[in-house]
Amino acid sequence: MNRFLLTSAFLFATASVVVAAQPTQPPAGWPELPPKAPASNVKLVEPHLHVNRAGKGAPRIALTFDACMGKTDPRILSTLVDQRIPATIFVTARWLRTNPDSLAVFLAHPDLFELENHGQNHIPAVDVPTKVYGIPAAGSPQAVAQEVKGGSDAMIAAGIPQPRWFRGATAKYTPAAIMQIRGMGYRIAGYSVNGDSGSLLPARMVEKQYASAKDGDVIISHINQPTHAAGEGVAASILALKAKGVQFVRLQDIPEKGDDGTTN
Repeated sequence: MNRFLLTSAFLFATASVVVAAQPTQPPAGWPELPPKAPASNVKLVEPHLHVNRAGKGAPRIALTFDACMGKTDPRILSTLVDQRIPATIFVTARWLRTNPDSLAVFLAHPDLFELENHGQNHIPAVDVPTKVYGIPAAGSPQAVAQEVKGGSDAMIAAGIPQPRWFRGATAKYTPAAIMQIRGMGYRIAGYSVNGDSGSLLPARMVEKQYASAKDGDVIISHINQPTHAAGEGVAASILALKAKGVQFVRLQDIPEKGDDGTTN
């Protein structure tokens, strides 16, 4: 009797596991979703970028800022303008739609600001279905092309010269997407120092990141989060680097070299 009960319990448990393992099928009539790419098959790279070093004399550093969406951080923008600090700003079509006043400031200072392409809708320029930091990627070569072209079209419509650099959302790509974007006529802007980790760092940590920059480094930060503490750290860090005699440059001004086939 005990053996019979044990055998029955085992068979019941096994059947339950088999039933639970069956995939859940969507109801009839649901749209067919694109296949999910196995994580092991999605190779993403996060390219580095450096500008040519100054060598002797003042170190040379390129400040780059992403304007993803939302507002503009006046702490950073006013520091750049008031201190006459050149910088490269990567803008999306989404940001352009809601920040005409800030765009006017950028356009009024062509000697300071180089405006480049951050995409249409801030979608990672990855040509396979996946997520990057929880953000759904473009998912196909056609969608990558639309993200790049849509950003460029919005910039030109806003009176910005044709961009020559592209930086996708999250700054991660597949090697194939890098080749595709390069084929569209762009250099891809990596970086060598992450200044604010997506504007999520506290001000003191931002200052440490900026203080670590060396001759030839390209710093990435964000200029679209006016309520985050990171912006305070960015503004203070710019002043600290200037006090050290740093030579600030834009990407268009100085020869550069990026890895993963992004620039050369």
